[in-house]
Amino acid sequence: MEGLNFRKVKKYLILIFFFSIFSTNSFSQNLKFEKIIKLNDPWGSSFISENELIITEKGGKIKIVDINSQKISDVKHNLNYLEHGQGGLLDILYKDKFIYISYSENRGDWKSSTSIAKAKLKKDKLNFKNIFQAEPPIESGYHFGSRLAIKDNYLFASAGERGEGMIAQDPSKHPGSIIRIHLDGSIPGDNPKFEDKPNWLPEIYQIGIRNPQGLTLSPFDGKIYMSNHGAKGGDWFGEAKKGENYGWKILGWGGKNYSGIPIGPKWKPGFTKAINYWVPSIATSAITIYKGDEFKEWNGQALITSLKDKSLRKLIFKNSSTIKEEIIFKDEVGRIRDIQVHPNNGKIYFLAGDSLWLMEKN
Repeated sequence: MEGLNFRKVKKYLILIFFFSIFSTNSFSQNLKFEKIIKLNDPWGSSFISENELIITEKGGKIKIVDINSQKISDVKHNLNYLEHGQGGLLDILYKDKFIYISYSENRGDWKSSTSIAKAKLKKDKLNFKNIFQAEPPIESGYHFGSRLAIKDNYLFASAGERGEGMIAQDPSKHPGSIIRIHLDGSIPGDNPKFEDKPNWLPEIYQIGIRNPQGLTLSPFDGKIYMSNHGAKGGDWFGEAKKGENYGWKILGWGGKNYSGIPIGPKWKPGFTKAINYWVPSIATSAITIYKGDEFKEWNGQALITSLKDKSLRKLIFKNSSTIKEEIIFKDEVGRIRDIQVHPNNGKIYFLAGDSLWLMEKN
């Protein structure tokens, strides 16, 4: 009798396993992917109209792509950038006739900073002026971040720790932090420095972050969410929280140094706790909180892109005690660097590999 029950349980578990595989595959088969155009190491993108995306290439070019005609136009600019390692032209964001861009600025002698500039949108040439420079400039090609998000009159930006580890715990330096400034570059009077963190630089909103390559405003709860690219393990998705500390490099978030030596605990009291962690690492990149009609069943859920396993993941995270993650697809478009949701129809566009891709329902 016991053997019969065991066989029934075993058969039941096998059926569940195959059902889960079938469900995942059938979901992927309901998606259609289309390569729109080829690019050269694209990094950031933003809709400037319902049929035009403005796109950065890390090597230094800015392009406007008509997603209907597939026409590509080069946009001249005056940025003093330094392409070095992971640095170059990074994120780009359009808002109310202005373009905001993050980039690795050439500060001389191979030193660079994660900097932010602003320009009035003109399709032939963008005359940028800096509104933020991360201090100090550092000679490193690592961990610039850097994503941008706008909420009301505030510009949020992520600045990576440039491979310097514990610099992320020093609030007198910008690397390893979330920056919050006004859209004109001025400093909000309610930033942490002016409330209860007198030793913090005035632009810093949150510290203790390694390489935050995702940042987005949720259109549902008005919060700023971000993703962090960990070391050997320890990627996470979480909320930007004023005056708080995510703990790098005291905490390792479950990851290790590339040498294999443990970094620190996943989390401990006194530090911000992420909403979701990935160990081993999936190499999290850009994120968005989905809002649209094409995949309306995803509204309010986080979409997480991955470089390492070339996947798109969906997080249901309304209740922090019951986080649910689903892999939407893997290995369809390559290493995913950026994600944009069409403002009208909700179709999804990726910068992945060397191309701009469209994803819609089949």
